[in-house]
Amino acid sequence: MTRRVFRYVPFTIEQDETAEPEYEARCVSGDDADCGARSGTQGAPGPVEEWQRKHTQDTGHRRYRRNFGDYAVVRPAGELVRADGGTA
Repeated sequence: MTRRVFRYVPFTIEQDETAEPEYEARCVSGDDADCGARSGTQGAPGPVEEWQRKHTQDTGHRRYRRNFGDYAVVRPAGELVRADGGTA
């Protein structure tokens, strides 16, 4: 008979610092259908916000769906992270 030991190991979930987050907005203004214009994916919120301001100025549209995406890493609590993002 084989024996197995199961132990609870606490984990942390954190943003992966080696991957850039992504920001995007889509115009959802419109009476019959959404406008659908998109900012395109950006690496920071500033360019997306500037696109929204310009789109509002050009069209009068004021309602946007904003999306933020990033990558997460699950690690055992207390695991050391090297400067290059790997684990020690």
